[in-house]
Amino acid sequence: MQFAEQRTSLALDLLSLGSRAALGVSFLLSVSDRLGFYGAPDERGVSWGTFEQFLGYTAKVNAFAPAWMIPFLGTAATVLELLFGVTLVLGLALRWAAFGSAGLLFLFGSAMAISFGIKSPFDYSVFAALCSALFLGLVGSNRWTVGSLL
Repeated sequence: MQFAEQRTSLALDLLSLGSRAALGVSFLLSVSDRLGFYGAPDERGVSWGTFEQFLGYTAKVNAFAPAWMIPFLGTAATVLELLFGVTLVLGLALRWAAFGSAGLLFLFGSAMAISFGIKSPFDYSVFAALCSALFLGLVGSNRWTVGSLL
């Protein structure tokens, strides 16, 4: 019985580490792109290339929102993705970061569904990422985190 519990514990630790890395790095790469770290707009592998391009995308995703709200939404998303990306990768305040990420992904997926149709957030695996964040918040392991060292 002890061997089965050890295997289960190791599996949970590995799934938590993988989920943290996948979510956190995805957030950080997205922020890096919109800040121009990968090149100019329309270059290969660049989604936005500038924050202004990202705000244009933000306006499309939030087509129902008034124009004056777009800079706030784009800036808030960027700040939160940076914060959650760093905290997830390092494993700091893991439960808070996981539930915050789930909330942000829920809002993003909902906005995509309203503006582009329900298929869109599934095409980009937004709800799969949301479930990964919920997993981390509910049962994720604190092993291999900076938080566990403090």
